[in-house]
Amino acid sequence: MGIDLDRVRAETPGCRSGVAHFNNAGSALPPQAVIDAVNDQFRLESTIGGYEAAEVSADAVERFYDAIAGLIGAGRDEIAYIENATRAWDMAFYAIPFRTGDRILTTTSEYASNAIAYIQIAAARGVSVEVVPDDEHGTISLEALEAELAKGGVRLVAINHIPTHNGLVNPAAEVGRLARAAGALYLLDACQSVGQLPVDVNEIGCDMLSATGRKFLRGPRGTGFLYVRRDVLPGLKPPFLDLLSAEWTGRESYELRDDARRFETWERYVAGQIGLGVAADYAVRLGLDAVHDRVGGLAARLREALAAKPGVTLLDRGAHRSGLVTFTLAGHESAAVKAALREHGVNVSTTDGSHQRFDAHAVPSAVRASPHYYNTEEEVERLVAALPSP
Repeated sequence: MGIDLDRVRAETPGCRSGVAHFNNAGSALPPQAVIDAVNDQFRLESTIGGYEAAEVSADAVERFYDAIAGLIGAGRDEIAYIENATRAWDMAFYAIPFRTGDRILTTTSEYASNAIAYIQIAAARGVSVEVVPDDEHGTISLEALEAELAKGGVRLVAINHIPTHNGLVNPAAEVGRLARAAGALYLLDACQSVGQLPVDVNEIGCDMLSATGRKFLRGPRGTGFLYVRRDVLPGLKPPFLDLLSAEWTGRESYELRDDARRFETWERYVAGQIGLGVAADYAVRLGLDAVHDRVGGLAARLREALAAKPGVTLLDRGAHRSGLVTFTLAGHESAAVKAALREHGVNVSTTDGSHQRFDAHAVPSAVRASPHYYNTEEEVERLVAALPSP
């Protein structure tokens, strides 16, 4: 069953603004159900107090864990609520007990924040960071990955599912099978994929997965989550703790929680947590296969229209492509194209080549347009028509 476009647009107040929002890879428009969940909780906090409101809404807070678990095929004990995807990724990565001589394998499309963390740990722990080359499609080469794993010493394989700067989708499940066979931990950055396409942690085989609320999942900003597979949890030590993640058992002792909430802190954005759970339930009700088909169809239509536009160079790679469409326009800086489109009521974003220093194909800057299922075909045509002349 496909997406009921009229219904989802009616349930999205932002669709009535007159702006065509194609920056969903940055921050999507939330549905009314998410807006109401966040506003209602904040209103309750302002009325009776934050602690008291959290007690009243305890069931909705706990619902978050079931909602996210259902979204990605995990157990609720494998889910932690984190304030954003970057911190979720950090909590997993810095919990790994790296030793001198360990190897980290990643992909050419890795994002700057993750790469900086690799470099920091390499200097502090004496590990090596190795970038696995691309295959002919621009995604991580499975043949090269298998060869590197066969050399031994790989503690971690860490890749992005969908990079932020072009349209490819990495073969996450195939990477998972290779990492598992080699006995390496597998950390997947799913910031751009959760909410855009079906993500099942058991099918993918990742040990850890980080994601955000604000992008394709259509949740509140300042929210994210971390998945940690139950059987790897005992070997991971969070980089910092508090009275939720651990119990103070004696004057000089503590005991870690035995579930993924060892990566949480007690203080959190409660309204955001509730809203993120509502966003996950909303996505599941729509059906991630239907979402994937709709987003992919709109992105393909946009690429086709852009390809016919004089002066446009499409930059997307990958045998399988996502809803992130990147391009340049001859004679115009990407920031200027973004500004020109904004004047016509079309939101897009830009990429920064300094954030993709492992990728030889990255350009200094590109325009990034990312449709979601609530966008219309007419909005796609509007975007292309509003582009400046080359």
